[in-house]
This record gives sequence, structure tokens and C-alpha cells, in this order.
Amino acid sequence: MLTIYGSPLCPDCRECKANLEAHGVVFEYIDIGESMRNLKAFLKLRDSLPVFAPAKQAGAVGIPAIVREDGAVTLDWEGWMQEQGFPIVCRENARACRIDGKGC
Repeated sequence: MLTIYGSPLCPDCRECKANLEAHGVVFEYIDIGESMRNLKAFLKLRDSLPVFAPAKQAGAVGIPAIVREDGAVTLDWEGWMQEQGFPIVCRENARACRIDGKGC
């Protein structure tokens, strides 16, 4: 099963979650702001994997983060959807939470 780390404050996370749900994808959603346990689990992942380096360099959090069944992590939820053959069906007007408008 997929695990998604995200936040309801993040437009990209809401959009990712809505698209997965629209296609009936089974996943576990972990809200990183819901508890200290969730935040620490995310930070442990973020601090240990090079896939997060560009996000950190850009000053982004690195969410939504998709942890695949095999443990591989991707920050490209749209790319993951395309790989699985799912079209993007749910779009939000605001797509980024950073001040510069370039991601979460």
C-alpha cells in the first residue's frame, strides 16, 4: 500500500489526495502536522533520503511525498499517477504553498 506524507494546508497535497481517491487508489495518508509522531516520521525520512535534497535546497518541505510499496520515495505525484495510467482529474486553483509559488 502507498503511504502519502502531506498536510491539509498544502494545495498540492490536497490535490494529490483528491486524485488518488477519485481513482480508488488505496493509500495511507499521514498528516505531518497532526502529531509529533507523524512529523518525526516524516523528518526522519526527509533527512535520510537524497530524493528530498532539491526540495530542501529550494526551501520547500517536500510534500506530498509518496512512499511506494517497495519503499522508494517520489515527490512527483503527478508523474506517479501517469506511470499508473491515471489521468489527473482533480485540480485546485492554488497549487503551491511557498511564497514564490513554486511548491510545498
